[in-house]
Amino acid sequence: MGKAIPMVELWRGGLLESTHLGHAVICDASGQIVQSWGDPGRIIFPRSSCKMLQALPLIETGAADAHGLTERHLALACASHQGAALHVGMAERWLSDLGLGEPDLRCGAHEPLDHAERDRLICDHEGPCQLHNNCSGKHSGFLTVVKHLKAGPEYVEIDHPLQVAIKTAFEEVTGEASAGWGIDGCSAPNFATSVAGLARSMAAFAAAPETGDSRQRAMHRLTRAMATHPELVAGEGRSCTELMRAMGGRVAIKTGAEAVFVAIVPEKGLGIALKIEDGNSRASEAAIVALLTQIGVLDAAHPMAQKRLPAEQRNWRGLRTGELRLSEGFL
Repeated sequence: MGKAIPMVELWRGGLLESTHLGHAVICDASGQIVQSWGDPGRIIFPRSSCKMLQALPLIETGAADAHGLTERHLALACASHQGAALHVGMAERWLSDLGLGEPDLRCGAHEPLDHAERDRLICDHEGPCQLHNNCSGKHSGFLTVVKHLKAGPEYVEIDHPLQVAIKTAFEEVTGEASAGWGIDGCSAPNFATSVAGLARSMAAFAAAPETGDSRQRAMHRLTRAMATHPELVAGEGRSCTELMRAMGGRVAIKTGAEAVFVAIVPEKGLGIALKIEDGNSRASEAAIVALLTQIGVLDAAHPMAQKRLPAEQRNWRGLRTGELRLSEGFL
């Protein structure tokens, strides 16, 4: 079993101030590891990086087509969105079309990350609702399956038919029996896997043809939806949206809490997964930029890449204080 390796460093005043250790795996279309750093077998919770896996039953049960979902709906189902008016309005209409509403969600409410929507709520003396939750799109997808299956309303319970279907798909696509599960921030079960298993699943999405079997077609649709509608997957200023735009819709990427990041690279049939041990997202963003640059799908000189690696650090007066760098030996 390997150990986490230094991946990203913060330098200040010419001195090393902080080091972020982690693990990363690149898998090919056959599910084999092409390259790895740290411990490929490190068991992690993928958190929101696996939303495309959680969305497989949405298509495979026939729910998506039965309820007329568009590519934009599929993108939102895979999103960790900002809670901007764009996202909230779309989730609200989606639920309304199902004959459901905000109270049917089980994700909980939190303040939107989008500043304009946050300020609107403050000015209108309103509190955030569950539609503002960054996972409301995923949960709208969950409720679409629940409606289609005529299953019970408590869809986040581990023994609910929806979660049983998600676990089955998760284990089949990662190629591993899940090591366990935990409750995610949005109250849904999150199934554990290895970094290699997560990369293997992303490679399966990358290799899935539009004319393949039912699962491959579902994977292809979800990948295309994410890459085509990056504004729905995250939001303005967010790494997923900005980097997918920088790659011109050729790659789908998704972050997860606690510094997990994945990439689906169809043109090369590759899947990438990484985990930063200390859970710091500045490091996971820098590491995914480095990996995407290494395999030739992201221009290192693109402003959205440069924003994250090397990420110049400035203080509140605008003075340059340091920068993020890749650690020696990583790439």
